[in-house]
Amino acid sequence: MQHIPRKRFGQNFLIDPYIIANIVAEINPQKDDRMIEIGPGLGALTNPLLQRLNHLSVIEIDRDIVARLKTLFSPDKLTIYAIDALKFDFSSLGSQLRTVGNLPYNISTPLLFHLSQYSENILDMHFMLQKEVVQRLTAKPGVSDYSRLSVMMQYHFNMTHVFNVPPQSFSPAPKVDSAIIEMIPRPRKNKNAHNELLFSQIVLAAFSQRRKTLRNTLQQYLAANDFNKIGIDSRMRAENLSVENFVTITNLCYSRK
Repeated sequence: MQHIPRKRFGQNFLIDPYIIANIVAEINPQKDDRMIEIGPGLGALTNPLLQRLNHLSVIEIDRDIVARLKTLFSPDKLTIYAIDALKFDFSSLGSQLRTVGNLPYNISTPLLFHLSQYSENILDMHFMLQKEVVQRLTAKPGVSDYSRLSVMMQYHFNMTHVFNVPPQSFSPAPKVDSAIIEMIPRPRKNKNAHNELLFSQIVLAAFSQRRKTLRNTLQQYLAANDFNKIGIDSRMRAENLSVENFVTITNLCYSRK
């Protein structure tokens, strides 16, 4: 039975065998890997992954696709979680998780934030995302793509823009270019913010009004002499600060509590 892609689920199904083969080669699945695929869709990645894996778990919200997958794969090879990935507890699958998927572009950013909560359970992640999002994720300070998303994800992950994917590799073809990104969690010992909630709040405040200087956006956190103390120019904007700069600001503020 033909499946009609649903806009509300952001469904654009990968159909290019060359791209599929390159993605699987990049992932390089080993038979005993604990792997979970988000949004398996019609099985473009699911099939080749299962050719190499003893078992695969998938998360799929579309009930029609869930029913289809159940007819194609035996439960001893494929475990299906029929749930919204934004509500899924990834820690329930244990540790050393390898997470892959062609993520729905309409929820990719909140899903990445959700996954960052489980970074200590994850070995690596390989995702198809909108190319613009990948550029933001990997952007360096001082460029226009550098954003709150850049800082928050770079705090949790080391990331590599692997390769681009053209619209014609999908059905239906999206109106944007796509890209594959590799995300590897940073070791806990390298994540030095004394309070990660405060870190998140400071990054959000700094980027809330991008064109304003830090003196204005962080006035509830830092006084004028604080900037001198930590060696950061208050006339700069959020886009000029590194992840380490935001960690320094966070730890100064936390030390006062």
